[in-house]
Amino acid sequence: MLDIAVCCLQSAPNRNQPKFRTGVFYFRLESDQVVAKPAAAPDAVFAPERQEQIAQMVVDIGRVRVSDLAVLFGVSPVTIRKDLFVLEGEARLTRTHGGAIAPRGSNRPEPAFEVRERLQRDEKSSIGAAAAQLVVDGDSIVFDASTTALYVARHLKERTWHQLTVVTNSIRIALELAGHPGITVLMLGGRVRAEALSVVGPLGDGVFRRVNVQKAFVGAVGLTMDSGLSDAMEEEAQIKRAMVTAAREVYALVDHTKFGRTASATFCKTDRLDWILTDEAAPPDLVAALRDLGVRVTLVPPGTDG
Repeated sequence: MLDIAVCCLQSAPNRNQPKFRTGVFYFRLESDQVVAKPAAAPDAVFAPERQEQIAQMVVDIGRVRVSDLAVLFGVSPVTIRKDLFVLEGEARLTRTHGGAIAPRGSNRPEPAFEVRERLQRDEKSSIGAAAAQLVVDGDSIVFDASTTALYVARHLKERTWHQLTVVTNSIRIALELAGHPGITVLMLGGRVRAEALSVVGPLGDGVFRRVNVQKAFVGAVGLTMDSGLSDAMEEEAQIKRAMVTAAREVYALVDHTKFGRTASATFCKTDRLDWILTDEAAPPDLVAALRDLGVRVTLVPPGTDG
């Protein structure tokens, strides 16, 4: 018996549907018979499952169309476009007019920093402004290399400081704050990751044995009750674990798109979180569950970044 995976085009059964439907079918050879069946039935799949199948189709055949996917999964084109938006944010495809194609440099495991910085820009800026207000003169704080942490750093520059110490593995944040009166910047050592202009590796751990950190401000790819905060890259997660361990308080900077998602590497369990800053579109059930656990959650209104 032999299983063969084949990408194919299937004729639509009626003239009101698109002419072809794309799909992945397995052909099973059983003696002298050939039996065809879909690789994964699209009926009643959850959004993450549907997105995973779409991403795999892009890998397999290089391109997909919104109209074809809407028919295949039995959902609206609007839903498919949202799926493609999410997958583009994860650098798993590139959206085009009417569909999507495999991304350039598709071996890259995460979207470029500039792309991520543009996603949910208003929410991130407002969250950054609210987080900056929680920093007081005399603090020693740590920032990861997330895009939202960069917004916090930018808002810190709007205030007057006498003695603020900032520890970070983000080259962008270090450049943003370097030379600002009253702010001392400590850069972690290690290997530079070009994708995020961050520094990773165990060389940075030594700084946390010498500096008392009051507050850690960290972003994440995903946040769930079971997994806590997670990142797509183990190297980034490793340095974030060191930040979380060193800090007295942990502040999560996550917009609503991160709720309910789990990336491959957990770096902070939910019960270690002290405060979550997010936007008003965060799912109410998860917000309530986090508050029941004792985590303080602030829903930042849009346009509150001054």
